[in-house]
Amino acid sequence: MPDLLPIPSPDQPLYFGEPSHPLVVVLHDWYGRLPWLEAYAGALASQGFRVVVPDLYKGWATTNAVDAEALMGDVEVGDALAIIDSVIAAARAEGSRKVATVGFSLGGWLALLHAQGGDTDAVVAYYATLGKGNHGLIPAPVLLHLAEVDEWEPGEEPEAFIARLKEHGTPIKEHTYIGTVHSFANATMTATVDTRAAALAFARTASFVTDHLTD
Repeated sequence: MPDLLPIPSPDQPLYFGEPSHPLVVVLHDWYGRLPWLEAYAGALASQGFRVVVPDLYKGWATTNAVDAEALMGDVEVGDALAIIDSVIAAARAEGSRKVATVGFSLGGWLALLHAQGGDTDAVVAYYATLGKGNHGLIPAPVLLHLAEVDEWEPGEEPEAFIARLKEHGTPIKEHTYIGTVHSFANATMTATVDTRAAALAFARTASFVTDHLTD
């Protein structure tokens, strides 16, 4: 039996901060919208941002890697990108002029993919890259948070991705956190979280989006 967890406000975004403030869209990892993201989003909102956390899994999350892989496999990329677009359009209608996306794992991959459309001013990806087949020009500054130990599909290795970003002229900052593994920022996953690395990555994320979203 799948070990799936129902989440609050299924299939609906969670909202933090004041409408019209610069928007940060936070995209969950392959485990789904687990409770730790509420604290993460609230902390970002306290920095002066409108933060929206969509649900890409239609009301479900998990702490089981096998079930996470199945949930991730059910995601239609076009539908996920449309959800991001709708969140941005709604925020712009409320007065948000600038937009950043922050994504973790699956969400980081989607954030990077979405940024190629030119509708974001900055993008942050935790333990995520794009493979050559999905990678086009990203016309926004990129911040990467990488685990020291991770697994990558051929062509998705960070070194290759960063080289392509630099070749395209994309401003890029990257940080690798010593002693960490994939999902080190996910506070719900106690077996892999690294609280010190997660706190440092959050501080760098907040500084990065502040630099690019505020005048």
